[in-house]
Amino acid sequence: MLFGLSVLASVILFLLVIGAIAMVVTGGGMDQRVVLRSGPRDSKIVVLDVGGLIDGSAAELFQRRLRAVRRDTTVKGLIVRVDSPGGTVSGSDRIYKEILDYRREKALPAVAFLQGMATSGGYYAAVACDQIVAEPTVITGSIGVAMVHFVFQGLLEDKLGIQPVFQTMGEKKDWPSLFRTPTQAEFAYLRERLLEPAYRRFVSVVQEGRKEILGPAEVEKLADGGVFPADLALEVKLIDKIGYLDEAIAAVKSRAGIERAQVVGYRRPVSFLGLLSSKGPTIPRLDRTTLFDLGTPQVMYLWSAY
Repeated sequence: MLFGLSVLASVILFLLVIGAIAMVVTGGGMDQRVVLRSGPRDSKIVVLDVGGLIDGSAAELFQRRLRAVRRDTTVKGLIVRVDSPGGTVSGSDRIYKEILDYRREKALPAVAFLQGMATSGGYYAAVACDQIVAEPTVITGSIGVAMVHFVFQGLLEDKLGIQPVFQTMGEKKDWPSLFRTPTQAEFAYLRERLLEPAYRRFVSVVQEGRKEILGPAEVEKLADGGVFPADLALEVKLIDKIGYLDEAIAAVKSRAGIERAQVVGYRRPVSFLGLLSSKGPTIPRLDRTTLFDLGTPQVMYLWSAY
């Protein structure tokens, strides 16, 4: 009898150990909520991060987390914590739209909290919120758009002795081409068709988001691509307050009409398997896909892009 119980206990212990290892190896598989400030669980403030380069993947991650927040009826408000130099036009705009949709659907406060560098596409996303709080050392602004593409004419012809032949139908089909320097007509075309629409969109988004504080002409004046330290950003009304996370939390509480709340955030679980399979630095390959990716114009809401 004792032997049987001992065997059973050993089996149970073995299964528990295997389960724990599986959780470590897979990282749990899902985003994990972490408590940042203690408080009642039926009254939550959620902190969602917009960090690093904003691209399609960053927008999808933010979208997935915010949709989980929408389903949680205990959430009383949202803090969007931005520490990003910006990124793609599309990724920045998708995050902006998600925040607006949340505010319209839930009628709950959303406060942007700017840390470190919250420029260009990062600021673009922030103006979707009710209020903007920034740390004293933040750099923000950079209302503008940048575009880059690379020309490989010299590399291919002078260094490698390769002369590309590219045929098109339609005068502007290869404007710009990675095989030659753009003409002035091409620069003007790209400015009109790519840069100008993205720039006007950025300006209109800031005008809408800050309309109770800044007039349209004031936004136009600020939209020269320049960056602002926190004190100057406050002076020109790009932000509403200088403070830290606790000030952003207090702003949400005030707008939500609550005194206490549990503040939670998200983090990606560490995957042991991912650490084992991670690779060190690799030498970039100049294959056809890379070549054409570099030659394709990239329109960005990004400060210090290249």
